[in-house]
Amino acid sequence: MEELKRTPLFEVYKEYGGKTIDFGGWELPVQFSSIKQEHQAVRSNAGLFDVSHMGEFTVKGADSLSFLQKMLTNDVSKLSDGGAQYTAMCYENGGTVDDLLVYKCKDQDYLLVVNASNIEKDFEWLKQHIEGDVILTNISAEISQLAIQGPKAERILQKLVKDTDLSEIKPFKFKEKVNVDGAVALVSRTGYTGEDGFEIYSQSGDAVHLWKALLAAGEEEGILPCGLGARDTLRFEATLALYGQELSKDISPLEAKIGFAVKLDKDSDFIGKEALKSQKENGVPRKLVGIEMLERGIPRHGYKVFANGQEIGEVTTGTQSPTLEKSIGLALVKAEYSEIGSQLEVEIRGKRLKAAVISTPFYKIVKQ
Repeated sequence: MEELKRTPLFEVYKEYGGKTIDFGGWELPVQFSSIKQEHQAVRSNAGLFDVSHMGEFTVKGADSLSFLQKMLTNDVSKLSDGGAQYTAMCYENGGTVDDLLVYKCKDQDYLLVVNASNIEKDFEWLKQHIEGDVILTNISAEISQLAIQGPKAERILQKLVKDTDLSEIKPFKFKEKVNVDGAVALVSRTGYTGEDGFEIYSQSGDAVHLWKALLAAGEEEGILPCGLGARDTLRFEATLALYGQELSKDISPLEAKIGFAVKLDKDSDFIGKEALKSQKENGVPRKLVGIEMLERGIPRHGYKVFANGQEIGEVTTGTQSPTLEKSIGLALVKAEYSEIGSQLEVEIRGKRLKAAVISTPFYKIVKQ
């Protein structure tokens, strides 16, 4: 059996009560206290996540922009220095290789942040399409990533940052070479929870120090160390796609409702453009929808969805929402059943239970 990979913080998890699981070949904490407690801490105060399992690639060289324009669905030419962008990579048929973030450090110098389970696949996919002066480097092993998320994230992180006013880093912007309690880091106002917050990219050797410093700095604000369980319920309530569930080689970005990251009108052709253009013109055959259970039961990933006695799709993610206290889910269904209010049924333990299509996102951050 293949040994599970570990982040530089693995030995620290047990100090904070972390319970680990196998997550895509990584031994990562699913929770430290309880999923619900951690979820509520992020919604009300702040939570700290170890996301060092994510992958990081640098793309440099004179042809780096044209290369990324060919590989990515969003329009990278719109990025200015210090800007980040959510995007996808597609196969020729419109299926999704991965969804990712691209950071523009400066001209001819980009950072890509990819999903942990796709690191090797993504790197090979990019490598085999290189043309011209492009230097692609996988720096995943050298970089650790911590995410501090929640309404008090800025206040806590600012205690450790003396030379940068974090309020000047707007959403989807970042600063490099920020001194965070003595460690040099890239600090990005991004996240995967539906809350305000920051992602901190540092050298792997600084991860333990930063983890402990952030938890100490946020103690009076009620910060909690958080695991994958809360990360999943938080991103799900905010309707943020998870690769392998809402997105896959068989699910296009348009079907998964991330069409805002697909720029069919950008000057450059990109891989999958024709297939996605056809989907846009002819209408996608399936759509990702929000559902609420009308009968007692929790819709889980892979459960079948029915309408008028016919199977019409399946649940991609579902749970009892800690914030809304309702059983809700995301389901990929035939487009004709995607209207708000459509009556569906979800097969749970051999029984078909009533559900209805509702609007998404389930949760939106309340601006102060």
